[in-house]
Amino acid sequence: MNSLFTPLSWSDSGLILTGVWNTIIISVVAIVVGTILGLIVGFLRAESNRAVNVLFGSVLDVLRSVPLIIQLILFSTFVGAMGNPLAPFVAGSIVLSLYTMAFMSEVFRSGFESVSPSMQTAARSLGMTKWQTIYHIRLPIGLRAVFPSWLGVALSVIKDSALVSVIGYMELLRTSEQLISRTQQPLEILIGVGIFYFIISYPLSHYGRYVERKMAI
Repeated sequence: MNSLFTPLSWSDSGLILTGVWNTIIISVVAIVVGTILGLIVGFLRAESNRAVNVLFGSVLDVLRSVPLIIQLILFSTFVGAMGNPLAPFVAGSIVLSLYTMAFMSEVFRSGFESVSPSMQTAARSLGMTKWQTIYHIRLPIGLRAVFPSWLGVALSVIKDSALVSVIGYMELLRTSEQLISRTQQPLEILIGVGIFYFIISYPLSHYGRYVERKMAI
């Protein structure tokens, strides 16, 4: 049986690097799109009445409560059944971005609501319009307050991107599974995968701490 399997070789590095690159790409897409959508939804929730909040909240609760792996499978299966199958990258990016948005929206909503009404009243008394108050007061103060939480969500997205492998996307975990099935060396490969995830996540985490110090959070 051992003759059926071959050890890792330098030729496998191309497959591993492809997995690393694909993980970075889908993570960046999900973080950027999820942050933008989360900022918009978070602001709308902070500014809207109770009825709108309930509507938004119900959708966001579903996205946050249903496991990501189930969302990926259901979405991919649904669009395929409708006769419009999407590439794994596209389907994974859509689901992962919406999943990210659900968490980012709560982060930004709490940031907007953390700005005291007295500070907003003071800005208006100085002659600022509503949108000037939002742009110059609520937005910078709110984003500064929630940066650590945003960073935590972003790091979680990088790790959650591994679940996109269930719909066939060739990210780092998927490529490692292929190598394990061929070489039967799970310990070495999984340790290497863990190191690669650390290499991907550490710069963001390190830069986040630098930004926190600069902002004196």
